[in-house]
Amino acid sequence: MIRVLLADDQVLVRAGFRVLLETEDGFEVCGEAGDGEQAVAFAVEHHPDIVVMDVRMPGVDGLEATRRITANPDLAGTKVLVLTTFDVDEYVYEALRAGASGFLLKDTEPVELLRALRVVASGEALLAPTVTRRLIQEFVGRPENRRVDTSAVREITDREREVLALVAGGMSNDEIAAHLVISTATARTHVSRIMTKIGARDRAQLVVLAYESGLVSPRRPA
Repeated sequence: MIRVLLADDQVLVRAGFRVLLETEDGFEVCGEAGDGEQAVAFAVEHHPDIVVMDVRMPGVDGLEATRRITANPDLAGTKVLVLTTFDVDEYVYEALRAGASGFLLKDTEPVELLRALRVVASGEALLAPTVTRRLIQEFVGRPENRRVDTSAVREITDREREVLALVAGGMSNDEIAAHLVISTATARTHVSRIMTKIGARDRAQLVVLAYESGLVSPRRPA
């Protein structure tokens, strides 16, 4: 059972999400929050598997709420999926830097939202395809945004660099395995080791760190 906390300042939006999730096997809505401060408090109280987080909310916004949740060691098992009508690039960067495991737009089809929740709950990262492309393009054009100490990536092996490039290109473990002609378990091990060396919380953070550090260039074929 995937336990979900809904954080959105619009009551009708939360109600729609609740109906969608409660009519689908494998999901449970454990709470609703109307602003970021409530989202953090309810996350601490209920320990959901995923918080579906709106960006623009009164008071404490979704980005700050995400930072507080992901920085709380007691909520290490809680993932944040940012869901918003605004696909502004800066929101994507800040949400992922804040520790979000995924980013989707509110015009996403219901079946895609359910899939996204399952993907994030399984420990994978998820970005809307159009947002991913813009994210990569923006990193090419704005190197001044890179804020990462690159010393941590020096321990990455050549094989791990190859795997990291594929992760940063949006490939799943299964896709990486097929591309490199290795087992999925081996691909998963490579990704896990890279995350440990770089200090990434999850795959979404791994992608951001890869581009911000300059270790992976969007212009390189993956």
